[in-house]
Amino acid sequence: MWAWSSDHQASYLVEDSVASGCSAQGLPYAPTEFSTRQLEEGTTPCLGLCVLGVLIYLPATGQHREASNFLVNQRSSDLIRLRSEIVCYVRRYFLDDCQTEVQTPILAARAGGAIARPFATSATEFPERQLVLRIAPELWLKRMIIGGHDRVFEIGPSFRNEGLDPSHNPEFTTCEFYRAYTNIDELMSITETLFSGLARHTTSLIRETFTSINPPNIDFTPPFRQIEFIPAIEAAIRRELPDLTSATAQADLVKLFHDLAVPLPTSATLPRLLDRLSNLYIEPQCTAPTFVINHPECLSPLSKSFAHSGAHRVSARAELFVNGQELVNMYEEENSPFEQRRKFVEQLNYRDDENTASIDEDYIEALEWGLPPTGGWGCGIDRLCMLLSGTSRIGDVLSFGTLRNVAASTKGS
Repeated sequence: MWAWSSDHQASYLVEDSVASGCSAQGLPYAPTEFSTRQLEEGTTPCLGLCVLGVLIYLPATGQHREASNFLVNQRSSDLIRLRSEIVCYVRRYFLDDCQTEVQTPILAARAGGAIARPFATSATEFPERQLVLRIAPELWLKRMIIGGHDRVFEIGPSFRNEGLDPSHNPEFTTCEFYRAYTNIDELMSITETLFSGLARHTTSLIRETFTSINPPNIDFTPPFRQIEFIPAIEAAIRRELPDLTSATAQADLVKLFHDLAVPLPTSATLPRLLDRLSNLYIEPQCTAPTFVINHPECLSPLSKSFAHSGAHRVSARAELFVNGQELVNMYEEENSPFEQRRKFVEQLNYRDDENTASIDEDYIEALEWGLPPTGGWGCGIDRLCMLLSGTSRIGDVLSFGTLRNVAASTKGS
């Protein structure tokens, strides 16, 4: 139940005509009486009164007003507290691993570390230069490794100027760590240990403290299943993939798509074609925690690669999928400046509206100082919180919802 002033266009779920409740912190409000008719007409005298058990819905935006929702919806408050517990657990895990938590730049001259469209802005100090918000902290963190910090991690925001859906928001939080002298097998082992412990911790919290949340039924007991990228696709389509390093690889894959009667992606570059095949034939197999390993080299330009399965070159990379959703990406970092330049040049062939690839000369110069063999790992905190809380909408684990909520709340201000 909720009372809202008449100048707010909202609909109400009313259980009875007498309300009393508690704040998000459990502090009681005095009982207040008002009629169902007042609620229906929106003429109640109170704007800020909150009671339990009400869903506030704004027809203009189709979204909940998050600040008020905390007061009347215990589950909303529990989700944010559970998120805090998850972040604290992850941070403590890496601190106990003798890693140094660092903060790297959010504003920079170019975006790197991922393939995505960045947000562009400028600074009053030098308005003639275009700046971008980071799409990933990866290249900065690897510079820390080059500078002698052998174990570093960062939990913080990144920004990608892309669409919104139930599992994506243009502003999101990631955790990334980089550890010298760590290979892909060790990265997968770290992931299994971290997630099995975190799952037990959150399940206990939900059972004992955040009881409004329904815990998901996911078994994180190690070892996790492993699927090889190319063999899994070939088994699903019952034919072999073409040589992905040949000059005709893209055309050969387009022909394969036609033979399979699979629609082409909007931008039919080699990486996007392979990614589409993964979406169709690999990800649906990954309900239980599953590592997808040995991706084609063109999908991972910042990763080490090697010859595998005959003619194919694959990356020393693994992705963790749960319930068909990517949760963690990890790989052995490319530390040869010569190989890194070659891979940057190759990525220029795959440019499109979202992939604005360029050769990052500053990063290549940093590699020339010497990057030791390094394992890198990245996890989306928002998706992790969604998974462990059993919610299907990213806005539920964000304090004030997605960009659509935030933009709606500031409209006209």
